[in-house]
Amino acid sequence: MNSPAIVSREEWLAARKELLAREKQLDRERDALSAQRRALPMVEITETYAFDGPNGTATLVDLFDGRCQLIVYHFMLAPDWDAGCTGCSLLADNIGHLAHLHAARTSFAVVSRAPLANITKFRERMGWTFPWFSSHGTSFNYDFHVTMDESVAPVFFNFRTKDELREAGIGSWALSGEQHGLSVFLREGTRVFHTYSTYSRGTDLLVGAFNYLDLTPLGRQEEAGIMNWVRHHDDYQDRDGRSADDGCGHCGT
Repeated sequence: MNSPAIVSREEWLAARKELLAREKQLDRERDALSAQRRALPMVEITETYAFDGPNGTATLVDLFDGRCQLIVYHFMLAPDWDAGCTGCSLLADNIGHLAHLHAARTSFAVVSRAPLANITKFRERMGWTFPWFSSHGTSFNYDFHVTMDESVAPVFFNFRTKDELREAGIGSWALSGEQHGLSVFLREGTRVFHTYSTYSRGTDLLVGAFNYLDLTPLGRQEEAGIMNWVRHHDDYQDRDGRSADDGCGHCGT
């Protein structure tokens, strides 16, 4: 990781203004993209799902909690896992106070395939309070393409078939097992419609830590591999037993 060039304040200001013009262009493009996303057509969900939650069985309509919009994060926690995916956990750590979404008539829930007991144990370890439901024993994860098992359903990840994934050079990690993603639903009375889903890097914007790091000279520090440094927030210890924030290899401290 190399430090930026050292220049005068005047040179820095000129470079910063050039970057600002690109940032403003990106803002306009993002606004247009968001408008296109909102205008996507939607598909009615006719499957009756029975999720297991802290208050018993819940339907997809129940997950709306009386609001008209629902955002579901598909958290990677398989039935035989002791802990959730570290990347999903990083995203979960960045979920803010849900009152702001609720004020905009939008509910948020997390869904995993693990049994509720497994979810509850890991949730308590992490100290999270957001609504988290189990889809164990349902087709929900397969219908929304976040669990890949050809014995249950054809592989279809990030809107690509198995053959398309292979042709694109996507590794075997996408062809089986659990994946993360996010799906959005709209409710009209008791009718539920699927409006949007995103996978892979489509959830990057939800990770505040990434957005903060993208503002810094060292960025996400993934030279050794994508998210290679990410761990559960109670497990940041290096091989010497020191906390990961005890020192900085770049600056020599």
